[in-house]
Amino acid sequence: MTLAAAGLADEVGLANVTMGALAERLGVRAPSLYKHIDSQADLNRRIALLVAEELGDQLRSALQGRSGRDALAAAAHTMRNYIIEHPGRYAATVRLAVTGPDDPLAIAGGRVLESLAAVLIGYDIDPADTVHALRLLRSLFHGFATIQAAGGFEMDTDVDESFNWIVDFIDRGLTTKPTYGRLT
Repeated sequence: MTLAAAGLADEVGLANVTMGALAERLGVRAPSLYKHIDSQADLNRRIALLVAEELGDQLRSALQGRSGRDALAAAAHTMRNYIIEHPGRYAATVRLAVTGPDDPLAIAGGRVLESLAAVLIGYDIDPADTVHALRLLRSLFHGFATIQAAGGFEMDTDVDESFNWIVDFIDRGLTTKPTYGRLT
């Protein structure tokens, strides 16, 4: 059921995935869905969990045997491709709060973060800056791919070229020792 809802989200957008639309997709009546799903929020949460699991698996596979810029590029392209291929289901992950460390969404989301943290191992990052670097990677990869998936890049410059430019820029930035917010 979750996979069907996620597929529907990719086709029509997450906002258009209603219990009625999902029931129609599954060939059942909407009230019968409530035997399996508590609410629309529960359905969206299940889609978000699916995304975290799928993306976590894809990132782990893409990063095997890679380090440094090679790992950075693999993570960047994996996230971008996933978001572009699955814009509807990916939208379920935005602004979704976890209920605690045992929440399945926290565990699955942690796998995504662990993969991004593995990318950072290839760089000489001060441990105090790890969270900042993780936020940088997530923000840039998420933002670029989300804008691209929505058709937001209308300039003539090749989008792939822009994305590779960003990956190179991040690599150079992570290779250089930043001193932001610190007195020297």
